[in-house]
Amino acid sequence: MRLTPWLGTLARLVLGTAFVWAGLAKVTDVAGSGRAVALYEIVSPQAARLIGAELPFVEIALGILLLIGLGTRVAAVMTAGLLAVYLAAIASVWARGLSIGCGCFGGGGTVSSGAALGYLVDIVRDAVLLIAACYLAWRPVTRYGLDRRVLAVGET
Repeated sequence: MRLTPWLGTLARLVLGTAFVWAGLAKVTDVAGSGRAVALYEIVSPQAARLIGAELPFVEIALGILLLIGLGTRVAAVMTAGLLAVYLAAIASVWARGLSIGCGCFGGGGTVSSGAALGYLVDIVRDAVLLIAACYLAWRPVTRYGLDRRVLAVGET
């Protein structure tokens, strides 16, 4: 029994669950999601509204693909790209001394000063998820995923 497919399966399920959870938490309040994006002060207010409205659906779609194991490598690469952006945005806010909640799982908004511990937790969480996404991009073959079934059908 090889460990690699099982590690990939764990990475796929953790990433998929995190992204579906994050997307569902934001999809019921896309205006709030846009406000959370705007608080980062990285993009224009119009772009923040657009990102806030679209991002939850992208996260849910990527999460579902990862959970069912379909298009795993592509979903992992796209997820890694999003996580890299999230890490850069959180680090930017921290470096600029802003005190906001990340809005990663809904909500967001301003918080009391001294949010450094919160930023550190967000960065560590996203870094771990990024490592998992990179692992899946490198080794996308996992257990119980639809990719294997699609490959098996295509090989006959």
